[in-house]
Amino acid sequence: MHDTFRIERHFDAVPEKVFNAFADPAAKAKWFGGPAEMKREDETFDFREGGRETMTSVLGDGTRFGFFATYLDIVPGERIVYTYEMTMNGQRISVSVATVEVRASRSGGTDFVVTEQGVYLDGLDNSAQRKQGTEDLMDALAKSL
Repeated sequence: MHDTFRIERHFDAVPEKVFNAFADPAAKAKWFGGPAEMKREDETFDFREGGRETMTSVLGDGTRFGFFATYLDIVPGERIVYTYEMTMNGQRISVSVATVEVRASRSGGTDFVVTEQGVYLDGLDNSAQRKQGTEDLMDALAKSL
């Protein structure tokens, strides 16, 4: 039900570009939101401390997934801390705290870490699925850079 995972990546892009991929709505839309077969609806993006980001994604079979985030701490070019909940067909399936860290690498490019602590509700989601989904998003982020 509760779990924490950490994903570390190295990106060849400079830290500012990696951070901007989270901060700029056009840059984020290139990699965030799931597979291409998911239709995105009802998006809002207010990237500031206290700001919210929301999105509903719809699968071909009509299953609706909601993402509802609140940004709690933003250090430009370095760190983003946010909470978010996920829903499936209107039912809450998880609540998480996520921290994104961006650092210049000694070898060039960017060292990147995302740490997430989540509670997965009613057996509709789990840490392994969430970690795999986050890994998939990081692959998409790398391609977008």
